[in-house]
Amino acid sequence: MDKRSGRYWVFCIYLVLGLTTLSVFWRVCNYGFVNYDDDFYVAHNPQVIAGMTRESIVWAFTRSHSSNWHPLTWLSHMLDCQLFGLNAGRHHLTNVLLHIINTLLLFGVLKKMTGAVWRSAFVAAVFALHPLHVESVAWISERKDVLSSLFWMLTMMAYLGYVKRPTTTRYLLTLLSFAAGLMAKPMLVTLPFVLLLLDYWPLGRFQLGGAVKDSPDSVKSPVRWQVIRRLVWEKIPFFALSVISSVVTFLVQQNTGAVVAREAFPLIFRIVNTPVFYLTYVAKMIWPSRLAVFYPHPADVILIWQVI
Repeated sequence: MDKRSGRYWVFCIYLVLGLTTLSVFWRVCNYGFVNYDDDFYVAHNPQVIAGMTRESIVWAFTRSHSSNWHPLTWLSHMLDCQLFGLNAGRHHLTNVLLHIINTLLLFGVLKKMTGAVWRSAFVAAVFALHPLHVESVAWISERKDVLSSLFWMLTMMAYLGYVKRPTTTRYLLTLLSFAAGLMAKPMLVTLPFVLLLLDYWPLGRFQLGGAVKDSPDSVKSPVRWQVIRRLVWEKIPFFALSVISSVVTFLVQQNTGAVVAREAFPLIFRIVNTPVFYLTYVAKMIWPSRLAVFYPHPADVILIWQVI
């Protein structure tokens, strides 16, 4: 397709993705708060209800609450209360809008990395409408998920800009976006590994001496260990932030009782349960049936077929 036609179809894809996602999740704006975490996060939290006050902002950065340290998530809830009070529908609307923005950013990032417009649109559509995302969008307490996803997408977008034209400013912008994401939800600790995977494919930096594919500095060559070392070294500040975030999260959850003692679940049982957990999640992605808000731990019993 020619450039003008291509731009037209890209615009149509953005429009369809946004409107479809909005139409699917719009009904959540009629929902209220639920009595599972919403009271701790918003409805009965005086610091959040107070809005964007100096005391509340200091509290967000200096206190651990609900077994987490995620100050940007608290600020997001505070801003909602500042603007909408305790109108639950508006809080839900913020989640929906963030999810729409994440969907559009994902399409843009994938299209920019691969050049595959329709395949990128398909992946973005699955991301937008997959049943596993309902909890993150329709549950006010899961603001941390859609907010951290926003910074995940922004980090990837900033990283693409950096590898296309490496400058200190672009690098720091990528690092800052990643740090913000960790302060929304520490699940972003795996993002440095994802950036390395992107270096391999589709950016092809392992074979291009660290440059980005199709850039003036790219020269096709066999993979060299010095190139890999340079790319890994480039990610050291990201890995350092991940380690810090992991340690802070562990200490916070340990102090608030969220970390179960080893006596309750022996190490061998945890090791055996790990592949079961991940494979179950993959199975839910492929066939999203029998979904629940909470999956009880199987106590001291794991079926043999689950391990196999």
